[in-house]
Amino acid sequence: MSTYRAPLRDMQFVLRELAGVEEIAKLPGYEETTDVLDAILDEASTFATEVLDPINQSGDREGCTWNDGVVTTPKGFKEAYHAFAQAGWIGLPVLPEYGGQGLPQLLLGPTLEMWNGANVGFANGPLLNQGAIEAIELYANDALKQVYVPKLVSGEWSGTMCLTEPQAGSDLAQVRSTATPEGDHYRIKGQKIFITFGEHDMTPNIIHLVLARLPGAPEGTKGISMFIVPKVLVNADGSLGERNDVKCAGIEHKMGINANPTCTLNYGESGNGAIGYLVGEANRGLEYMFVMMNAARFSVGVQGLAIADRAYQHAVEYAKERIQFRDAASRDPKPVAIIKHPDVRRMLLFCKANIEAMRALAYVTAASLDYAHKATDENVRKEHKAFVELMIPVVKGWLTENAQTVCSVALQVFGGMGYVEETGIAQQYRDVRITTIYEGTTGIQALDLIGRKLIRDMGASATKVFKQISKFAKELESSENAEVKALAQPLTDATKALADTSQWIGMNAMGDLRKAFANSVPFLNFFGIVAGGWQLFRGAKIAAEKLAAGENDPYYTAKIQTATFYAHNILTQYAYLQKQIVDGSAGVIAGDDEMFEVERRALATA
Repeated sequence: MSTYRAPLRDMQFVLRELAGVEEIAKLPGYEETTDVLDAILDEASTFATEVLDPINQSGDREGCTWNDGVVTTPKGFKEAYHAFAQAGWIGLPVLPEYGGQGLPQLLLGPTLEMWNGANVGFANGPLLNQGAIEAIELYANDALKQVYVPKLVSGEWSGTMCLTEPQAGSDLAQVRSTATPEGDHYRIKGQKIFITFGEHDMTPNIIHLVLARLPGAPEGTKGISMFIVPKVLVNADGSLGERNDVKCAGIEHKMGINANPTCTLNYGESGNGAIGYLVGEANRGLEYMFVMMNAARFSVGVQGLAIADRAYQHAVEYAKERIQFRDAASRDPKPVAIIKHPDVRRMLLFCKANIEAMRALAYVTAASLDYAHKATDENVRKEHKAFVELMIPVVKGWLTENAQTVCSVALQVFGGMGYVEETGIAQQYRDVRITTIYEGTTGIQALDLIGRKLIRDMGASATKVFKQISKFAKELESSENAEVKALAQPLTDATKALADTSQWIGMNAMGDLRKAFANSVPFLNFFGIVAGGWQLFRGAKIAAEKLAAGENDPYYTAKIQTATFYAHNILTQYAYLQKQIVDGSAGVIAGDDEMFEVERRALATA
């Protein structure tokens, strides 16, 4: 089993050269960012390797246990969580007034990647604290903020988001949980399922953000409110009081992330209802929850990237050690390491190129989050907010779909040894599978991209991005490096095809939304492949300039070689995807529901 090693060299390059961390440090409140950047990355890398990685495989094997509402996490998780909290990692982007460090969202890119690469089962716990903190900080009254935010920031308490119900998977319009007013609080009744870290033994209190309906609330999503429902009630002096009427009815037995308890929670099972407190205004709960959901969607995209990178690291290590067959280009009959074989190199380069494109796109999006929040110029804030809203479904959807493919290819490098649990690569393959499902499936991300982002503004935001990419492709044409210059035409062709396909979707949406949505997931992947290539090629151009300036660093040479591989082996998928969307969408909606069963019907006899 390989040990996780954070890709610090590439992280540093993307942060400094592509995401522009020095410019982020000029935003109000972020002035110390560059001073602490290297220390934060080094300390996070050490924590990931020395604390989280050693309990990754054991946590997967041991899993969580449930006994009469009590959930026990695997050995070492409670101690690791306390060390994580004491180190201040939970409060990295939180305002200092609540005990946080007030650092940019951009730093969540590499730190989240390290936590998830080292131990995704553990990382899901503290990840949810940050979403809960942001939602409460933005929308709750001051009294609730003072009670709950500092404890969530310190990690003394943990947080969850409770949306899904048995009859309401991703369709939150069907939420049935109720909230009845009672004095200064509400009584919450209902059941929530698939709640990540909804019950555990790592903290004495868990703060649930719950969606429920008030009496007389409108039907559908417009009638949903958000409530803080603590596992243990909090006394006026801040101490913990009696247990609230929230009980874990069981945990799921899952395909992966076994160290992460996924819970069914019953509210108000034993009495009048669990005590909860309204966050913000009534009937605006889904709007508030989207703050957590968007943060979680970005984080899950990074999670997919992280698991993919771990699988890739493992595959490279194995390919260097595994001796099989002679070198095809040599007459020497002596077997060589399989990394010498062309097909293995193809697989490893496929993983490397995709991962570097994914990382670049994620971190650049995180930088725009910071501009959207902190830029002093309103127009700059609006510009970056539009970019973030456009890219969040791509970061969540494309990165996780891509991560599954990368993990599958990495496993293939192992051959039969990859299919057995002892080598450890199978865990990454199992763990990554959930990332395209939770926090909104890829289909939901694709509908969001087309419906809310492409159609709603008549393609304005997307067109602006296409123009940026096209402008950059022109810059590639003027490069003095022949390999970098050769990237211009593939990027130009792919961007034009994406713009033309976007226009085709927009035109068809006017007449038949079903046809426009039929191949929305291929469109999302198309968008991701082009946007990822854009960022990867930006890196190649900068690498060429560094080499030309005399910085003889093999990292820069590899960056150009990786981009060249991407241009001819990954970006070229654009032609197929365009044809699939434009020519194939009508076929998706053709016929009726009975067509899926006709082959099982017996032939009628006279």
